[in-house]
Parts: sequence; C-alpha cells; structure tokens
Amino acid sequence: MYKKKIPVSLDCGLHLFIEVINGKWKLSLIWCIYSGIKRPGELHRKIPDASRRVLDTQLGQLIQHGILTKKVYDERPLKVEYELTSLGESLIEAIKYTAQWGEDHREELEKIIRS
Repeated sequence: MYKKKIPVSLDCGLHLFIEVINGKWKLSLIWCIYSGIKRPGELHRKIPDASRRVLDTQLGQLIQHGILTKKVYDERPLKVEYELTSLGESLIEAIKYTAQWGEDHREELEKIIRS
C-alpha cells in the first residue's frame, strides 16, 4: 500500500473529512452507491472518465476508511457489491449541502473556472 511522505494532519475535523473524501472520484462513488448503483461495472459505466484501476483504488480507500463495505458473493461469475456503512450514510447530508452550494453559485463559479 502507498505510504504518504508527508504525515497527515488529523488535528481538526476538516482535515479528517478531507482525508476521507480526497480523491477525484470518491464523492461520485459515494453518491452513486447511495443512489443504488452497487456493482463495479455499473460504477465504471456511470463514471466513464475514470479508469477502472483508479475507481478500484478509491473504492478500496473508502472501505479502509469505513465509508463502504464490500460484499463478495460465492458464485460464478464472481459478484461484488458495495454498500454505504452508517458512517458513509452520515456523509450524504454534507454532499447534498455541498452540491447545493455549487448550484447556488453556478453562474459566478463557471465564469471564474472557464477563464
């Protein structure tokens, strides 16, 4: 597993939050799973710009942080599903609030980002 060269500062809640959600696709993965998309192939189709390897890595990190659980079914072909834990469910309101903030400031932010 990758070991960070600079230690993570966990001295405040914001740093903990950022450590958990830091990753380009993590919020999208959490939202997709919350919305009912649970299988790896479905997640990849829903987020086509992300490589399968990156999605798998970020799913693993979310499991490691206690946000998701991975259920492997004993059947052929192999079947895997991801689910939010109660800790993961508790992130949904923060994601909704953040998304609403983006929508509320869309016009101003799009001008800044596009320039």
